Amino acid sequence: MNSFPKMIRISMALCIAFTLRLNAATNDIDQMIRQNRMGQLTVKAKPGATVRVEQVKHEFWFGAAISSSMFSGRSDSQDKRKYKEVFLKNFNAAVTENALKWHAMERRQGQVDYSIVDAILEWTEENEIPLRGHNIFWGISGRVQDWLKQMDDKELHEALRNRATTIASRYKGRFAEYDLNNEMIHGNYYADRLGPGITKEMATWVKQADPQARLYLNDYDILTGNKLDDYIKHIRGLADEKAPIDGVGVQGHLHGDSFDAAKLRHALDTLAREGLPICITEFNFPGQRSRVYQRRDVKLTPEQEQAKAKQLTEYYRICFAHPAIKGILMWGFWERANWIPQSSLYLRDWTPTPAAKAYRDLVFNQWWTRWEGKADKDGHCRISAFYGKHRVMVDGSEKTVYLKKSAGADTVSFN
Repeated sequence: MNSFPKMIRISMALCIAFTLRLNAATNDIDQMIRQNRMGQLTVKAKPGATVRVEQVKHEFWFGAAISSSMFSGRSDSQDKRKYKEVFLKNFNAAVTENALKWHAMERRQGQVDYSIVDAILEWTEENEIPLRGHNIFWGISGRVQDWLKQMDDKELHEALRNRATTIASRYKGRFAEYDLNNEMIHGNYYADRLGPGITKEMATWVKQADPQARLYLNDYDILTGNKLDDYIKHIRGLADEKAPIDGVGVQGHLHGDSFDAAKLRHALDTLAREGLPICITEFNFPGQRSRVYQRRDVKLTPEQEQAKAKQLTEYYRICFAHPAIKGILMWGFWERANWIPQSSLYLRDWTPTPAAKAYRDLVFNQWWTRWEGKADKDGHCRISAFYGKHRVMVDGSEKTVYLKKSAGADTVSFN
């Protein structure tokens, strides 16, 4: 008779303890965001002058993959127009989804199609969007063209050198960074044929043709913790070889309908100790281990859409709070151009999902600087602002300032 009330009391105690832990974690993340993503912007003006600050762009990359179909001339003109409009409304960075992949560019030996890559670059440059080049090489055996496999080792070595040199020379200074050789801890046909030193050679060839090229590793099942140790070993091995690697890419595909926040934090902390910048390169939610993966006909219920929005929010908050992360790039945002359609922010008819609203609330509301006030008696305003580009307006005059994380603070004067 008395056991039931006791069980209720225990359950209530557990719920209260969980809520306290959750609130503590939330407060901790908020503090880390303020510490790692905000700096001090000082405005000098006449004492008492009205000062307004409005953010224009984040320094942190909130990006997405760009579908080749939108730049190939095969898509409906209205879809293409809407796709570009929604992209610019939501994202400040981009990555080529398939356009730069060698097997997409050169299906037949000697017949290289640069047109889609050129079109994407032209558009991103016009709109001041940094573009990741994904990828120069992809050594998974099934992604290596048959005509390459038919070469002898000397011919293959020369083909790799030519690919690295040609891409780096043609696009010198235009890509913000590249994935050098995709998913090497899961398979590397080129190293199997030519030895492990080929990765350093690939990187060296690119750097010789474009000394400013920034080269990233990129792999999956890292943030789940499953392949984290393998990746750390791989990163350290390349460092020991003195391969010129500039950053670490980690794909955000391999969770399911939810994710383990503790494992995500642990993976990010572990990777950060290697001293390289980290980019979340391919984010989908739900992911490859979800109930909807490869079931394109299945729609999420309203409850599942709300759960998706909540999980996306938590994932982004953890990543944005971490000082080593430079950005997150979604692997698709529109249902008609997304390999996991259910992970999209926008449905086929461009209706925003709850996840779209949650994403925009984070990026353009909670993490967006808007400030208005008066200069003090010394003519100063000191404002905590998110790193990025800001418009500063003082009594009808306007200036633009870029507050950089590397500096931590900046000053703009209207005197």
